[in-house]
Amino acid sequence: MLRPGNVVVYCRACLMPNSRPRVAFDTEGVCNACRYAEAKRDTDWSARREEFGRLLEPFRSRDGRWDCVVPWSGGKDSSTVAYRLKHEFGMNPLLVTFAPLMPNAVGTHNRDAMIAAGFDSILMQPNGRVARHLARRFFAERGNPKVAWDAGINATPVMAALRFGIPLVVYAEHGESEYGGRVLNENSRKFRDYTEVVEHAIGDDVRNWVDDDVAEADLQPYIYPDPAAVRAAGLTICYFGYFFRWSALENYRYISRTIDFATNAKGRTDGTFTNFDSLDDKMDDVYYYLQFIKFGFGRAVRDACRQIQNGHMTRPEGLELARKYDDEFPVEFFDEALRYLAVTDGEFQAIVDQHRNPEVWRRDDGRWTLRYPPH
Repeated sequence: MLRPGNVVVYCRACLMPNSRPRVAFDTEGVCNACRYAEAKRDTDWSARREEFGRLLEPFRSRDGRWDCVVPWSGGKDSSTVAYRLKHEFGMNPLLVTFAPLMPNAVGTHNRDAMIAAGFDSILMQPNGRVARHLARRFFAERGNPKVAWDAGINATPVMAALRFGIPLVVYAEHGESEYGGRVLNENSRKFRDYTEVVEHAIGDDVRNWVDDDVAEADLQPYIYPDPAAVRAAGLTICYFGYFFRWSALENYRYISRTIDFATNAKGRTDGTFTNFDSLDDKMDDVYYYLQFIKFGFGRAVRDACRQIQNGHMTRPEGLELARKYDDEFPVEFFDEALRYLAVTDGEFQAIVDQHRNPEVWRRDDGRWTLRYPPH
C-alpha cells in the first residue's frame, strides 16, 4: 500500500516497492519481507527440523500408503518439498497438480522427470471452456488471467486429501511471511488458515463467479472444501518453509542435482534474469507483466528481492538487473496468450491500460513511464 502522499518508495534493504499489496515498511524504510529474512538468520533451524519430524511422525504410513499430499506444479519448490519428504523423512507423498492454463514443454518435462524418480501424481484438468472463460473474464476485470487458477491450486490438493483420506497436506512456503504481506497471526506462518486462502489467494467466494456462461456446477474444481469438513476430517495443513530456511535459488540447486530438471532454453525468462522459476505455464509471462502494469514492479524486481533477502546478491546488483529487465514485454508466448484469451493485440493493450495505477504511472508524449522508477 502506498504511503501518505501516494509516493512509491522502495525498501532500503531490497527493491520491494510499497505499491506491493499488503507489504509493510517500518520506520527505517525496510519492508517486512527483509525483516523476516533477518529473523530467519537467527532461527534455530536444527530445532525446527526436529519439530517437523515430530509433526510428521503420527501421519507416517507404515504400509506404503500415501500419508501426505504435496500441492505440486512440477517446479523447483514443490518438487524439492516432495523429494525431501520422501527421501529425508520417509514419507510417501501424493503429488497433486491443478493444470496450468497453457502448459509448456519445460513444465511437462519436469513433471515427467519427477514422476519417473518414483512419485505418484494426480493431475486435475478442469473444463477447458470454463477455464478459458474465467481467464478471459478476470484478465479484463482484475488484470489477472490466473484468478481462477489460483483458486484451483488452493482447492484441489485439499479435495484430494479428503477424497483419499490422507491426513496431512504440506505446502511449500508461507508467501505472506517470505515475500512481504499480512500475517494473520504467528500460527499462520506454520499452518494454513482458510481465511488467508480466501483473502490473500482468491479474493472472494468462488460461487460469486456464476454468470451467463458459467453455472455453479462448472465451478466445482475451484471451490475450496467446507472448512467444517476439513476440521471434521482432522486434516493438518502446514508449510514446509516454516521448518527449513526457504530459498528459491537453493531449491533450484537442490532439485537440479536430484532429477533431470529443465530450465528456460533461452537462458532466462522474459521480464527477468532467472531461467528456473515459474516455468510450467505460458500464461505466466503475461501474468507477471500485468503485475508490473498494476503495481509498478515486475518479475525481475520480484526475483532480485528474493535473492537479496537470502544473501545471494547485493542490492546494487539487483537494481542493475531490475533496470535491465523489469519492463520487458513478454514476447515469447504472447501470440498464444492472445489466442487463449480471445483478444486482439489492440484489445489486450486497451485492457492493460485500464489497469495502470495513475499513482504509479504517467503518460509523457504518448508513452507510459513509471513515476518512481526503482532506485
